[in-house]
Amino acid sequence: MLVFRRRAETAAPVENPSPSKEGGKGRPTPKRSEAEKRRTLVSAPKDRKEAYRLTRERQAEQRVKAKAGMARGESKYLPKRDQGPARKLARDFVDSRRTVGSYMMYLVLITFALQFISPIMALLTPFILGGLLIEGFMISRSVRRLAAERLPEEDLKGVGMYAALRSLQMRRLRLPAPVLKPGDRDKV
Repeated sequence: MLVFRRRAETAAPVENPSPSKEGGKGRPTPKRSEAEKRRTLVSAPKDRKEAYRLTRERQAEQRVKAKAGMARGESKYLPKRDQGPARKLARDFVDSRRTVGSYMMYLVLITFALQFISPIMALLTPFILGGLLIEGFMISRSVRRLAAERLPEEDLKGVGMYAALRSLQMRRLRLPAPVLKPGDRDKV
């Protein structure tokens, strides 16, 4: 039976291994002093607190750079909701017009102040909100139509709502910052 045989009888004869290794690195191993000279010195943090501080500083620098890039409208710094040619078209469309929504905060403050003079002024608030809804719907429809016409292969999901919500923001608080000025409709 093969189970009870000696290993020497079943094993194949071992050939002499070659004294030189094939596929070596082709150069001698450097001395330790030479290897240490080549190594770049990186100052590692001494403790956990210093490592945390360095990480916070690096992240703060990245945030500042990203915020500046986003304000300039650089596509690599924009959040996903602002990326793409359809969203850029929507931003330009809204930024090239004066909208009631961009003055909404001022209107609400004036209405609130007038309510102290006459309580009947409180009836203006629903009319202001109704006007904002109608304007948002019209902007949404116009942007969707324009984007479908100019960018037929682009995904237009949410572009109308994006434009309507951008029109509600005060112009100087919009991010990315407006590129076009009001009245530049021909540049859209």
